[in-house]
Amino acid sequence: MARRCEICGKGTVSGQIVPRKGKPKKQGGVGQHIGVTKKREFRPNLVTIKTLIDGTPKTIKICTRCLRSGKIQKVV
Repeated sequence: MARRCEICGKGTVSGQIVPRKGKPKKQGGVGQHIGVTKKREFRPNLVTIKTLIDGTPKTIKICTRCLRSGKIQKVV
C-alpha cells in the first residue's frame, strides 16, 4: 500500500535540502552562499485507523489533517 491519504490523496513530495553558509546581508554580513543541494522526500503524516464505510468496519490510511477536520470518524 502506498503512502497516500485515502481521503484527500496527499502523498510524498520530493524536494531539496539547501545548505546556506554565511551571515545574511540584512544582518550585516556579506551575504549567504548556497552549498550543494541534496534530494529529500517530504512524507505525509499518515495514521491507520478503523472506521465505518458503508456500514462495514474498514482499516484505512488517513492523514492527520483529514482526521482532525472531522472528515472521518474513528470506530473504537
